[in-house]
Amino acid sequence: MAAETQRDTYQLLIGGEWRSATGGGMRPVLNPATGEAFANVPEGSREDARAALEAAQAAQPAWEALTGVQRADYLKRIAELIRQDAERLARIVVQEQGKPLVEARGEIAGSAGFFDYFTSFARAPMGEIIPSDNANEDIWIRNVPYGVVVGIIPWNYPAALFARKVAPALMAGNTIVIKPHEDTPLSSLELAKIVEAAGVPRGVVNVVTGAGREVGDALVRDRITQLVTVTGSVRAGQEILAASAENITVVSLELGGKAPFIVMDDANLELAVRNALHARFVNCGQVCTCNERTYVHRRVYDQFLERYVAMASKLRLGNPMRTDIDLGPKVNQVEVEKLERMVARAQQQGAEIVLGGKRPEGAEFERGFWYSPTVLTNVRNDMEIMQQETFGPISPVMAFDDFEEAIALANDTRYGLSAYLFTNDLKRMMRAVQAVRSGEVYINKIGPEQFQGFHTGYGLSGMGGDDGPHGFDHYFRKKTIYVNYGDAQPSGLMPYETAATDLPPQ
Repeated sequence: MAAETQRDTYQLLIGGEWRSATGGGMRPVLNPATGEAFANVPEGSREDARAALEAAQAAQPAWEALTGVQRADYLKRIAELIRQDAERLARIVVQEQGKPLVEARGEIAGSAGFFDYFTSFARAPMGEIIPSDNANEDIWIRNVPYGVVVGIIPWNYPAALFARKVAPALMAGNTIVIKPHEDTPLSSLELAKIVEAAGVPRGVVNVVTGAGREVGDALVRDRITQLVTVTGSVRAGQEILAASAENITVVSLELGGKAPFIVMDDANLELAVRNALHARFVNCGQVCTCNERTYVHRRVYDQFLERYVAMASKLRLGNPMRTDIDLGPKVNQVEVEKLERMVARAQQQGAEIVLGGKRPEGAEFERGFWYSPTVLTNVRNDMEIMQQETFGPISPVMAFDDFEEAIALANDTRYGLSAYLFTNDLKRMMRAVQAVRSGEVYINKIGPEQFQGFHTGYGLSGMGGDDGPHGFDHYFRKKTIYVNYGDAQPSGLMPYETAATDLPPQ
């Protein structure tokens, strides 16, 4: 009972008012490193979702009426306040999500960066003028905001993804309702406080916490919602896409990935090993662009594997608040159990564990949601471990014989978010650019993706996308205006008119 009273208690933000959920229910937030609850957030309802949408709808016309420069001023202030409070915000990310503090600090810097970047569109063109077939006439195609946007964000980057949705939505003149993941709601609520402190008008940004099947479903199905932007799992994306069909609501989906990491025999092997390791194990493998399957040319396979396993075996697990560790815990118990099932299934199908494959030992890991860095060999491309997204620190490594085989293996997937190639052969680079079916291709480097790029996927990895001018464009719809500034009469005949030559004889 004493522990319960020590928990921080949060409220929903709806229309500029911090309030409890309609039903009064609360949900605990667990620290992944210990499995213990340290905060409570409201268990929002469909009524709360509707109230947030109504607040956003009421605030939108005045927000859209501001100039781009005025909206950018708010975004600049938000970025400034995030940086002023960066260390506290980073520690909240660690507490609720479990990534190492060093990584959380980078996430908060990136969150501020999103707000900074989208201020660059303050004076961007808002449309185009096209010549008409008629004299003294123009055709204008304008970019106009959708109105009310719903942003649904996952647990792996709870602060950065709040910023990735809110910054462009606001810059475009929309208002937004954010629905954070149940496991990591605190970053959204804390960043919403910063939005409020920056003076953003009431109702422009709203946050409703609660179950996805309750709050999320209500937000997606409501007629007020004009655009849904989602980062999340394939399952969540499929359900949201189906729910949005009722009102033909526009949806942008950035979903999972199964990124191939191809290492050719001419690659800088040390560079390839280090990048493959980082791309697999950062954030405990909980990144949609992670190296999910490593393909190494047979000529260098043994050398690569020896170095890779040696480096992976030195990765340090521990309290993510420390700055001398490499991996924190998984986000929840369900995720750990999923990894255990996937590794067991891989073994049944013939895979060999050469590192890890279990929960770490020691008193520090008796509580919380831990899983050791794991490397698998003797894998085939038709195995589930090579086809299904693991989203954890499990790295299957497979040999191939030639470049075209590697391309075929990379494309043998239902996903298509990111892909990696390490080679010094320009022809191979250009062939990969042409042939790899993926929204992003990294050559001799890894991510993260940059603000000015375009983060998009193919297949089960989604549709739409985020970042850069193309991502920003998703927050607008088009309006076409025909402007006649002459005295021309209508051209052609209306259906009820008859030409004189068509009159019947007298």
